[in-house]
Amino acid sequence: MHIPSEPDLRHHGDAEVRGAGAQLTDLAVNVRQGTPPAWLREHITASLETLAAYPDGRAARRAVAARHGLPEERVLLTAGAAEAFVLIARALEAKRPVVVHPQFTEPEAALRDAGHSVERVVLDAADGFRLDPRAVPGDADLVVVGNPTNPTSVLHPATVLARLARPGRTLVVDEAFMDAVPGETESLASRTDLPGLVVLRSLTKTWGLAGLRVGYVLASPGTIARLERAQPLWPVSSPALAAAEACCGPKALAEAARGARRIAAEREYLLARLAELETVTVRTPAAGPFVLIQLPDAAGVRVRLRGLGFAVRRGDTFPGLGQDHLRVAVRDGTTTDRFVEALALVESERRASL
Repeated sequence: MHIPSEPDLRHHGDAEVRGAGAQLTDLAVNVRQGTPPAWLREHITASLETLAAYPDGRAARRAVAARHGLPEERVLLTAGAAEAFVLIARALEAKRPVVVHPQFTEPEAALRDAGHSVERVVLDAADGFRLDPRAVPGDADLVVVGNPTNPTSVLHPATVLARLARPGRTLVVDEAFMDAVPGETESLASRTDLPGLVVLRSLTKTWGLAGLRVGYVLASPGTIARLERAQPLWPVSSPALAAAEACCGPKALAEAARGARRIAAEREYLLARLAELETVTVRTPAAGPFVLIQLPDAAGVRVRLRGLGFAVRRGDTFPGLGQDHLRVAVRDGTTTDRFVEALALVESERRASL
């Protein structure tokens, strides 16, 4: 009997475009095209004049708090959302942590590295990967869920997620892609009435700052204090703090909103083009800057696509998905046309070989 191997929780999309993969058209990493914009690059460059001084995160913290209508003591700046997962795993107590899958695998990896025994709630593809709060054990005292979820692109209703909150439980909602959703509908970022709520945000995706490492945590003052004590001194660099402050300003938020609407339109075009292919099943509805597709021999298709100049994200490293899944980033219409033509060629080659 074949026993499926444990997914590689440490595999991420950037592995697809390293080395020789850097020459490929990147549909594997979910960073918005054309970023960071020139004004943001200039703002970050100007911050280099302050490098002789230790980072001062007060202004960035105030900007993030104002952006979400929260008091400053509910905000913690981090070196990307990835650091936040590690802080949560190490600083917050949990006897029965549960991670809702398929989703970004770093939260589970961080919990396991911190010595936790992690349970999985795996959502059903046949049900559109929708979340039923009743599937989460009632005594789970730490629950992690993404919204919109990577890699399924599912946007869970805020009312559904709110049902997971309860006294004695930490509810971690990863909203790394929420600013790619027009209107940020279903966000819990500004909620202060839900017990144990912890919301994570990243500036990586919308602003193209993966190399700068900047994100933040929104939670109760007590939780923020515990996480902050687990951080090293000066964990976020001055350029990253400058970027965080700038990206929370009114003009930046307006630009991000326009970008979210553009992504939504480009995603609909990608979905329409993929629907033309006989062997490709697209998981919908999709709300993120990426879509999840299912097709025969996806592993072989991914390799063939690399030969045709395209990098896509393998899906089998996500618990709950198999080797027949791929994740595809949303790009402009011209790139989408080229990609679908390449995928159609691979599809025709496979039919001819049968």
